[in-house]
Amino acid sequence: MASSKPSWLKKKHSAPGNYIFTRHLLKDLNINTVCDEAHCPNRNDCFGDKNATFLLLGKYCTRNCLFCSIEHDMSKLHIDELEPQRIALAVQRMQLKYVVLTSVTRDDLEDGGAGMFIRTVEEIRKLMNDIKIEVLIPDFNGNLKPLQDILDIKPAILNHNIEMIKELYPIYRPYSSYFRSLELLSNANSISEIPVKTGFMVGLGESKEQIESLLEDIHECGVDILTIGQYIAPTSFHARPVRYYHPAEFDELKQIANDSGIRHVLSGPFVRSSFKAYDTYMNLNKSDMEMLEKEKQ
Repeated sequence: MASSKPSWLKKKHSAPGNYIFTRHLLKDLNINTVCDEAHCPNRNDCFGDKNATFLLLGKYCTRNCLFCSIEHDMSKLHIDELEPQRIALAVQRMQLKYVVLTSVTRDDLEDGGAGMFIRTVEEIRKLMNDIKIEVLIPDFNGNLKPLQDILDIKPAILNHNIEMIKELYPIYRPYSSYFRSLELLSNANSISEIPVKTGFMVGLGESKEQIESLLEDIHECGVDILTIGQYIAPTSFHARPVRYYHPAEFDELKQIANDSGIRHVLSGPFVRSSFKAYDTYMNLNKSDMEMLEKEKQ
């Protein structure tokens, strides 16, 4: 196991800018965020910028991944029918231009929760018609219809995290499937023009060769955007990191990913799924426009 956190992983726990505004708004509207439930190290910064990644379908998951701090409790699963309206109101009050929606995994629901994504997107667009919405979805147990329904509402980006190399799935994600996630990413790319995004973490014992194999698989799925971050145990009860990667190693991983054919890569110790999501979306569009201009010349 890795020793204590190195200096580059120690963040000051400040409350900058609009942190108090965001915190009070989320509490008043009874809204869950993956920022809080997953103990994201960037949450103070994001809340300070009046931003958050909204967590749909409550805060209890039907799966129990050893790296994740989102609670697993089958007895507390429920559907809050007013959740979409409250999230839409929060988005409006925060004056967001870009919003990321995610959810707990709900294997108990026939559609895997896709309907709640759709309703939430619709409610947000009623209040803010020109907003861009990224959806970070579960695997829907491999069912194609929920994925197609999500794509039909035309999110700005379709995101689904592969999370880790395939060899670690039996240890840390025994209720999920590496190949099912790859299939979802591949299907999303093949049946839609919407940009596809995924992410994974390092620090749980993967080798360079295993990472390279993962990057090849991701590229073959047609993924447009990739995030790579350091695994940090959210609590003392969760799996401990095997090692901490130096920032220079994340630069190397970014280069390897680019060389494998993945154009847009964010790689760094604190990079997470929705890290700089709006900037990434804007850069994606700018890059595509530049490519089109070159093709016209």
